[in-house]
Amino acid sequence: MDLLGRGQPILIISAAVAGIVLGDLTPLGSAPAAAIEIFLMMLLYVLFLSVDLGQLKRSLTNVRFTASAAAINFVFTPLLAYGLGLLFFPDSADIRIGLMMLLVTPCTDWYIVFTGMSRGNVELGMSILPLNLILQIVLLPVYLLVFMGDDISMDASSMLMDAAAVLAVPFLAAMVTKRLTAGKESAERFLSERGDGLQLLFLCLAVVVMFASEGDALTDDPALLLKLFVPLLAFFSAAFILAQLVGRTQGFPRRDIVALNFTTLARNSPLALAIAVAAFPDRPLIALALVIGPLIELPVLSLVSSVLRSWNRDGKTADADSVG
Repeated sequence: MDLLGRGQPILIISAAVAGIVLGDLTPLGSAPAAAIEIFLMMLLYVLFLSVDLGQLKRSLTNVRFTASAAAINFVFTPLLAYGLGLLFFPDSADIRIGLMMLLVTPCTDWYIVFTGMSRGNVELGMSILPLNLILQIVLLPVYLLVFMGDDISMDASSMLMDAAAVLAVPFLAAMVTKRLTAGKESAERFLSERGDGLQLLFLCLAVVVMFASEGDALTDDPALLLKLFVPLLAFFSAAFILAQLVGRTQGFPRRDIVALNFTTLARNSPLALAIAVAAFPDRPLIALALVIGPLIELPVLSLVSSVLRSWNRDGKTADADSVG
């Protein structure tokens, strides 16, 4: 990962601090939720530009890997998220909802970078991206209704409408852009070189506006970051161990196990944040939990990447010795 990627947690924290300060000193403190949505939609536009829906077919042809990843992401993880929420936040429905939204939405961008850093099977990891994106959008309202039904006052159709309002515009804009720039190397090179930076820029701008308008909720409970650390660490530990067990039981090569690890570890906080802002505009703690999540997630993923890179390299060395 480049310097910008490694500095993402610091940049997000800086954006949050800047938002709190600007919220106290400028009219930005009364910014509407629509201002946050604009930056998140711009982020999603850049994200959708990098999604190749043609890879959906590829993910469906690798049945064992796809089934393993889907089972961990969309069966095991929701149950674990529900249990962690009840265990650590029995008196805070909003934090439980935010934790659920964070954990049941698999990442659609950074996990590829970490897979590559760890010498994993990047192509295999990318192949499941469209399926993960579709399933999380469709299943998120289902999980919220099943596990959090007593704590939310909305139905599935309302949630889907709110999600569609935030996702449809950037998705359609991205599809039109891809059609207009098809075959143009300059556009592909620009997205490859600047895409991650643009996503981080728009995420930080959204964080600035959100903390400016809703930062009081965090200043009232500054220990929220520490409160989320233990349950998120428990999730990452359980998901890592399970993916390793599943991958080894299935007889996957080490490179494929690395891909399975990161597609089941990394979370899609920008998309979940965009939906939360639209669906729960009057419940800022939900959105704050989704912003705090990456501050814990990214350092953990960096550590896991270092461990898996060494493990993968040791596996290649052992294979070479056995051949020799």
